[in-house]
Amino acid sequence: MITRHIRLVSAVVLPLVAAGCVTTDYSAKDAGFMNASAKSSEATGKQTVWVQNRQQAQGVQGRVKALMAKKTIDVETAVQVALLNNKGLQASYADLGESAADAWQTQLSVFPTFSVGLTGIATPGLEAYRVLEGAVAANILALATYDKNIKLADTRFRQAQLNAAIATISLAAETRRAWINAVAAWENVAYLNQAKAAADAASELAKKIGEAGSMPKADQAREHVFYAELTGETAKARLEAKLAKEELVRLMGLSGSDIDFQIPNRLPSLPRALIKRDDIEAESIHKRMDLQVARLELQATAQSYKLEDVTRIVTDIELVGTYEKEREREDGKILSDVSKTASLEFRIPIFDSGQARLRKGELAYMRAANQLAELAVNARSQARSAYLAYKSNYDIARHYRNNVLPLRNAIEEQSLLTYNGMITSTFELIADTREKIDSTILAVNAKRDFWLAEANLAPVIYGGSTGSTAAETEVASAEEAPAGGH
Repeated sequence: MITRHIRLVSAVVLPLVAAGCVTTDYSAKDAGFMNASAKSSEATGKQTVWVQNRQQAQGVQGRVKALMAKKTIDVETAVQVALLNNKGLQASYADLGESAADAWQTQLSVFPTFSVGLTGIATPGLEAYRVLEGAVAANILALATYDKNIKLADTRFRQAQLNAAIATISLAAETRRAWINAVAAWENVAYLNQAKAAADAASELAKKIGEAGSMPKADQAREHVFYAELTGETAKARLEAKLAKEELVRLMGLSGSDIDFQIPNRLPSLPRALIKRDDIEAESIHKRMDLQVARLELQATAQSYKLEDVTRIVTDIELVGTYEKEREREDGKILSDVSKTASLEFRIPIFDSGQARLRKGELAYMRAANQLAELAVNARSQARSAYLAYKSNYDIARHYRNNVLPLRNAIEEQSLLTYNGMITSTFELIADTREKIDSTILAVNAKRDFWLAEANLAPVIYGGSTGSTAAETEVASAEEAPAGGH
């Protein structure tokens, strides 16, 4: 009887003690979010919020409205609005909450189950009796493997935190790149409109000279077709600029009247000096969160393998303690009888030795190890490539700014002087102006590529979407670009 009491008490007390050893509060509504937010803030310098109720939603809406009240949205404002307002990011935070709930459920899995029953019969002329039954059941195997299970659940929870931070960094980088592309596209539109105006003037002049019989029809056609082609290119450029802004709108999570915001007509000037990242390769290996996720995956695979090894022969062990109290009335007296029992139930898969499951665990571990090694190699290469693109695009943009554009300005000035001195013709002056605009567009695209390369530095160091190292030329429109933004 003493032994039975010990078993029954153990079935109830031991799970409570084991669950009490866990320090993480998985039941908290924001479990793990503060850690994920701190990690992403280090990379983005921005705040993010996990919206879980109406009050928080109203607070976020107020902040977004205040940020969008600015006359022109700069890149930092665009990124902050996206981190507050993007619903896809909120969905990734829900994945973090689901992982916390899974860990919480694992924490509760060792608690015993209770059952109570009461039956009674009272028939005139016959004996009356009542039976009170109670049972306590606890899964001994779950208790024995509790430490391994909770460590595995905690590893998955840490992975979810890192994945939430990576999603935040990716959104910030994508928004930054979208803003850069949109502004560069509208800046190209403005310069294409200038080229179109010059081509229009040349076409009209050719038409008048041709009517006077002083210009061959072939030369007239060359001027007309150049204007026609440039008109088509400008229309396409405006379309590309509008689509680029729509991409920015989507990432910022805006709709309705909120999309009628303006962005600058030109990209920021090049910085005076580059950010020194000579140790970017080592920094990437140390800080990249996708590498940390891969390391945790290797750890989780090893933990799963150890758990599989423990349970490969006996898959379920359950301790059951029962209490039964019977009361009946006989000859005017109440008689009681109490019985207590304890039993141990377990299952042994006779035809399954567990070797197949162990083999699968070994292969899963090998796969996770090789994936981690590959990711480490790729991270080093991506870090080197990103910094090389950052430095090279800076040199290219500076070359256009310091060498190409000054020469084009000088050519245009000299052409204007010779034209005023009646040395060169109107068509030569217009041709020089067109070529200067072409060089200006190339300079804008070089500056855009530099800012895109700069935006890729944070993702290659901390993890997240890196996009492409160089963007294609994006230009956009047939009508004149508005002067106050788009």
